Amino acid sequence: MSENAGQGKGENDSRSSIEQYLVKDPELFALNLARMIEQAGKAASAWVQPREQGQVRDHMAEPMADMVKTFSRLTEYWLSDPQRAVEAQTRLFAGYMDVWMRTIQRLNASPEAAPVEDAVKPERGDKRFQDPEWGRNAFFDFLRQTYLVTSKWAADLVEQTEGLDEHTRQKANFYVKQVSAAMSPSNFLFTNPELFRETMASHGENLVRGMKMLAEDIAAGKGDLKLRQVDYTRFSIGENIAVTPGKVVGRSDVAEIIQYSPSTEKVLKRPLLICPPWINKFYILDLNPEKSFIRWATEQGHSVFVISWVNPDERHGAKNWEAYIREGLQYGLDIVEKATGEREVNAIGYCVGGTLLAAALALMAQEGDNRVRSVTFFTTQVDFTHAGDLKVFVDEDQIRALEHAMQDKGYLDGTRMATAFNMLRSGDLIWPYVVNNYMRGKDPMPFDLLYWNADSTRMTAANHSFYLRNCYLENNLSSGRMELAGRTISLADISIPVYNLAAKEDHIAPARSVFTGCRFFGGDVEYVMAGSGHIAGVINPPHLNKYQFWTGGKPDGEFDKWFATATETPGSWWPHWQKWIESRDDRRVDARIPGQEIQPLGEAPGTYVRVRV
Repeated sequence: MSENAGQGKGENDSRSSIEQYLVKDPELFALNLARMIEQAGKAASAWVQPREQGQVRDHMAEPMADMVKTFSRLTEYWLSDPQRAVEAQTRLFAGYMDVWMRTIQRLNASPEAAPVEDAVKPERGDKRFQDPEWGRNAFFDFLRQTYLVTSKWAADLVEQTEGLDEHTRQKANFYVKQVSAAMSPSNFLFTNPELFRETMASHGENLVRGMKMLAEDIAAGKGDLKLRQVDYTRFSIGENIAVTPGKVVGRSDVAEIIQYSPSTEKVLKRPLLICPPWINKFYILDLNPEKSFIRWATEQGHSVFVISWVNPDERHGAKNWEAYIREGLQYGLDIVEKATGEREVNAIGYCVGGTLLAAALALMAQEGDNRVRSVTFFTTQVDFTHAGDLKVFVDEDQIRALEHAMQDKGYLDGTRMATAFNMLRSGDLIWPYVVNNYMRGKDPMPFDLLYWNADSTRMTAANHSFYLRNCYLENNLSSGRMELAGRTISLADISIPVYNLAAKEDHIAPARSVFTGCRFFGGDVEYVMAGSGHIAGVINPPHLNKYQFWTGGKPDGEFDKWFATATETPGSWWPHWQKWIESRDDRRVDARIPGQEIQPLGEAPGTYVRVRV
C-alpha cells in the first residue's frame, strides 16, 4: 500500500510538473497572443519610422564588421590545419557526450543515490540558473549544461589560438562573451523554465506588457532601444537625488561651477574643487544624503566646489581638451578664488575627469599656475598600457568609424557610450533587463545608481577623439608625447602630493593600471586600493561599514608584490583620505557661504545636469 501511495505521489508530482507548462485557457491565451503581436507591430513601427524619415542612422555595421574581422582571425587559425580543427570539434563533441551521459545517469539514479555532478558549473556569481527547475527538470538541465559546455569551449578556443596580438585576443574574448551571453537559454521564453511558467500562469499577459514596454523604449530612444534599467518616475534631480544644498556660482560654455553650503562653522583653509568625468554626470558623488561624498566632505569641513559639465550639442563640437581645461578646470579655479579669496586649492579628479586633471596639472606646471596644492585621483588612468575592457573598442579602424559618425552632429550620442559601458557587463546590465522587461513584462526596480547610469551624456567630437587617440590608442600622456596648447606636457612636472585611489575589481580603470601610472608623477604618491569596483569602491560612506581598503609602501615595482605586503583595513577609505588631506594643511577659517562674494546663478545642482538625451 505504501509503495502504491509512493507511486501515486510520484505520478502526481510529475503531472504537476508538466501542467505548469501547459496552456490553461486557450481562448484567453490566443487573445493575448494577438494583443502581443499588435504591440510588437508598434515596436517595429517605432524602429522603422525614424529610419525611413532619415532621422536615425544604424550604427551596427561597424561593430558587426569588426566582430566578423576578429572572428575570422580565429577561424583562420583553427581551420588552417585539419588536425587542429578535428581536435577542436572532438573536444566539443566530448563535452556534449559528457552532458548526455550525466543526464542519463541522473534519470536512472535512485532517489537515495548521490547527486550526479554537472559537466560544467556556472561561474561564481552567475544568477541566470537559480530557478530549481534548471536542475530538477531533465530538459532544462540538459539545455543549461549544453550551453555552459559550448560557452566554455568557445572561450577556450580564443585562449588557445596562437599568433594573436594581445588586442585582437582581448577583442575576441569580449565578442565571444557577448555572443555567449546573448545565446543563453535563460534569455528565451521556451528555454527558461521561470519565463515559461509565468507565461502559462498569466495566459500570456506578460508578453503583452513586455511588447508594450519594448515599443515605449524604442520610441523613447527615437528609433534605438533605450533599455529601461530602472523606474525613472521615482527619481527627480534636485528633489530626491543630487540634493546637497548649494549655489551655481559660475557658468561657461562647457561647465557650471557649484559651491556647496558648509556644514561646519569652521572649514579647511584650502577649498576643494572636484572634477568629475564628462562621460557621465557629477551626481554619482551626490546620489542621496546617505551616500553623498559631497555632503560628507562638507561635514568634514571642506568648502566643496564641483564642476558640472555641459551635456554638449552641435554648438560644442570643436570643444577639445584645451577648452575643457581652460573653460572648465581653470575657470573653476578662478571661481574658487573669487568666492573664497584662496589661491591654494585641493583638487579631486574622478575617472576620465582625473585623466583630464592630470594633463591640466602638467600643462599648468609649465605655465606657472600652481594653485592646486594637492591632488586626489579616483579610479583614474594616466597610463593605458594595462587599460581596462574599454580598450576593446579602441583601435584605428574603430576610432575612424567613430570620428565619421560624429562628423554630422559634432558629438557622440550618449546612448552609444551608455551601450558600450553596459556591454562591458552585459550579464548584469543588459540581459537581465531584457528578460525582466520584455518577457516577464515587469517594471524594473527603483535604484538611484542605475538611474544615474541611464542618465546619459553626449561627448564633443573634438574632445572624444583627442581622448581616445592620445590615451587609449597612443598612450601619449604617460610617455610625455601629449601636446596641449602648443606644449608637450610631462606628468613628471606634477610635483605636488598625489593620493591615487584604485578599486580592486575595477574593469574600467584596473587597479594594476592605476598602480602603473603612479611612477610617472614627479612628487610623492600615496597609492590606496579600495574593495569592490569602479563605483562602489569609490562611493563607500563610512557609516555603511562595507568593503575594505589596502595601503602600503611606495607604489614601486610590481603591483602583485605591493599587494602581497599591503595592509588591509576594514571599511571605507574616506577617513584615511581625510587624514591625508589634513596632514598637508589642517588650517581652519570661518565657513564660506555660497553667494557672499559672487552673485549666484541658481540653486544646486544647476541647469547643465538636468539636460537629458
